Amino acid sequence: MLKRTQLMASVAFAVTLALPVYAENGADTVVATVNGVDITMGHMIVVRAGLPEQYRNLPDDALFTGILDQLIQQTVLADAAKGDTPLRVELALENERRALMAAEHMDSVLADAVTDDAVQAAYDAKYAGAEPEKEFDASHILVETEDEAKDLVTTLEGGADFAELAKEKSTGPSGPRGGALGWFGKGMMVPEFETAVMDMEVGAVSAPIKTQFGWHVIKLNNSRFKDAPKMEDVREELEQQVRMDIVDSYISKLTDSATISRKTSVDVDTSKLKDLSLLEK
Repeated sequence: MLKRTQLMASVAFAVTLALPVYAENGADTVVATVNGVDITMGHMIVVRAGLPEQYRNLPDDALFTGILDQLIQQTVLADAAKGDTPLRVELALENERRALMAAEHMDSVLADAVTDDAVQAAYDAKYAGAEPEKEFDASHILVETEDEAKDLVTTLEGGADFAELAKEKSTGPSGPRGGALGWFGKGMMVPEFETAVMDMEVGAVSAPIKTQFGWHVIKLNNSRFKDAPKMEDVREELEQQVRMDIVDSYISKLTDSATISRKTSVDVDTSKLKDLSLLEK
């Protein structure tokens, strides 16, 4: 009986040796030691998290080897750089730590901030009760001189087809489409063009209009009032707005309560911003 027990134990031990042996999975698990400096799984996790998406999608074993190789190479190079840490490195580390801590804290502030109520409030503030926005469907013919534009108006008044004339005469990219610009709203065209269109009746052709691009003859094909979008269609935009509002409000609150002493651009020689030699001291 004893011999059989010993045999079973030996078999179990042999099977154990045949299986992969994994270290603990914690962030402090040491995966390499270089000249007495430990590289941990935590170091590797941070590197992987900062990789572009296409690299993070590589197989884990390939990433493990590549990241560890990189960290080992960096460690031997850093170890070879004897002497005091250069000022520019110290300052870069301070800046990086400040930025990372700020981002980490802001993430915690925003963790539960984007609620359905907050999104609804943002939607109501932007769209509820707002006047419907007017949109326009117009075509134009773009030429270089006012005289050319006047000739176009005369030709159109004589019964010429606007789209065919645009294809023949317009120097703008919409010419091959008969001058068609499609639907646009306020702020999407240069001011002179927008002002002219807003004063036109549907079907009318404008007098020559000068903009930075040249001289335009415009035809207003149609107009309509644009309804407010459904909330789900703009939810991503609203969520981003909620985050920005919270960030601005929170930073303002902290800044207002902080003790801050600062110089202005008139107090210092701002040209020193370009003087990298100052970091060599």
